[in-house]
Amino acid sequence: MHRESIIAKLSRVPIWDIVIIGGGATGLGCAVDAASRGYKTLLLEQADFSQGTSSRSTKLIHGGVRYLKQGDIPLVVEALRERGRLLKNAPHLVRKQSFIIPIYKWTEAPLYLLGLQFYDFLAGRSGLGSSRWLAREETIKALPALRREGLRGGVVYYDGIFDDSRLAVNLAQTCYDHGGCPVNYMRVGALMKSKGGKIEGVVATDVETGRVYEIKAQAVINCTGVFSDQIMQMDNPAARNMIKPSQGVHLVLGKKFLSGASALMVPRTEDGRVLFAIPWQNVILVGTTDTELDTVSLEPRALNEEIEFILRNAAGFLHYAPAKKDVLCVFAGLRPLAAPEGRSPKTKEISRSHKIIVSDTGLVTVLGGKWTTYRKIAEDTIDRAVASADLQHKTCRTRNLKIHGWQEPGSYESHTHVYGSDISGINKLIQDNASLSELFHNEMPFTKAEVVWSIRQEMARTVEDILARRQRALFLFTQASREIVPEIARIIAKELGRDESWISSQVGKYRELLKGYTLEGG
Repeated sequence: MHRESIIAKLSRVPIWDIVIIGGGATGLGCAVDAASRGYKTLLLEQADFSQGTSSRSTKLIHGGVRYLKQGDIPLVVEALRERGRLLKNAPHLVRKQSFIIPIYKWTEAPLYLLGLQFYDFLAGRSGLGSSRWLAREETIKALPALRREGLRGGVVYYDGIFDDSRLAVNLAQTCYDHGGCPVNYMRVGALMKSKGGKIEGVVATDVETGRVYEIKAQAVINCTGVFSDQIMQMDNPAARNMIKPSQGVHLVLGKKFLSGASALMVPRTEDGRVLFAIPWQNVILVGTTDTELDTVSLEPRALNEEIEFILRNAAGFLHYAPAKKDVLCVFAGLRPLAAPEGRSPKTKEISRSHKIIVSDTGLVTVLGGKWTTYRKIAEDTIDRAVASADLQHKTCRTRNLKIHGWQEPGSYESHTHVYGSDISGINKLIQDNASLSELFHNEMPFTKAEVVWSIRQEMARTVEDILARRQRALFLFTQASREIVPEIARIIAKELGRDESWISSQVGKYRELLKGYTLEGG
């Protein structure tokens, strides 16, 4: 997957079938769907793939136990079906995970057990295992770090867990494998329209070079998440806002706070949400919040009250109550919830179902949704866009489409499982140049070969692209990642032909970014 070759095609293709704005979960899903059907497909992302919301999830591929409680049965059934497909289509990135709900009141046990058995029933053949009651001793053995005072037992159930930004990269590669053209750092600044007022393309600027491209298309799809209103208002300045942004914050803690292979699910916090503590890549991920915001950005920041909320609610269930000094990293993401008509409910009450809107000018906009259902959202969106643009109908192929990197499920002990079948290419780099086998830092497992691979094959362009999304060092080794920034920048500069001033700028930008991910301000 080479950015330069894709950029070169922008001037050679007179008109694209489908142009997609936005390179998060929904946009990438649409690009894979369209390209695999055989449409001439171009995806334009203003920053890096999944740089916003889609790399800051709770890392769950799930039907949504909370949505079951809210009575949104159709969404749960759809998500459970898609969960099963993802486990089959991307087994190198998505795996089964056990979750335990601790029971401190006997009256709660039947409610949760019956609810989760109904959850299993809805999953049907795509179920991952049967929910069951755990005695007190079994619960403690599975989650030794649970608060034991008053503990009666627990209920275990199963869902999926994954690496969000790695899946995003693999989706971009899958699109490319099928003839599509995903390109990052390409900002859409205007929509092109015919004399009759219909959309016929976009005007985009290459962020790296400043070059402007006029790109014609039969169909234009707006998949920009929390920025969807901005694109809709490019089309129609009078368009009302359709997105209700909701911030979700996560804290990263050390393994001692959970100490076990199972995840913890707290079914009811003080604001009525659920709270998860999940073992993920040798740390514990705890979250999340649901804070309504009025403004959106690529780099949202956790509010102090959100941090306090997570710590306070986690402390009620853990033997070691976490404090601010124990937080290794804090990050925030914005959910692009589709605002309902009429009354304005709290964001935690808004359905995570998606909504597709086609404007009078032909702009197709996707609102809402979540990672688990990205494939189904894409199928619905491409069907709608094809019909709206009067393109030849071609059948969706993604239900059983293997995602780039697919290989038979194996061990998840090594961090290299995220590359799947691409690991052979990384090993080849090391065979050709033994120095690429070197680690950057004794706390971090990844090699120089992996960084070179990401630059050459995964379209990584900046230090942040490498440390935040190709590797997860920003989240997993937050403080230590500061030390390797100059070396990472020099490798990128060598591969992409950047100069010393670029290296200096990259070092400064990443170290400034770090301030937003630590409670000490970097």
